[in-house]
Amino acid sequence: MKYSRKAILTKEVFLMATSSITKNFVISGKEQVEMFVNAIEESAKNRPVRTPINVEFIETEDELREFMRFREKKAKEKLNASNG
Repeated sequence: MKYSRKAILTKEVFLMATSSITKNFVISGKEQVEMFVNAIEESAKNRPVRTPINVEFIETEDELREFMRFREKKAKEKLNASNG
């Protein structure tokens, strides 16, 4: 497995706290209802743009060791370049 400038993601990246969505709350009065509806409509308009990325999953111990060697090599190169 060759590594280049690719993102290494873990499953945790995709987990998002949703407990606040399930809480009960009370909206009373016409003005509050309108403000709430407007806020929901605005949030639907401003959705983040999904950026596709190229990801390779590390599945074996050998792949993990190779990745760690690659990471260590790049860190040394960066350190040497800054001490230049």
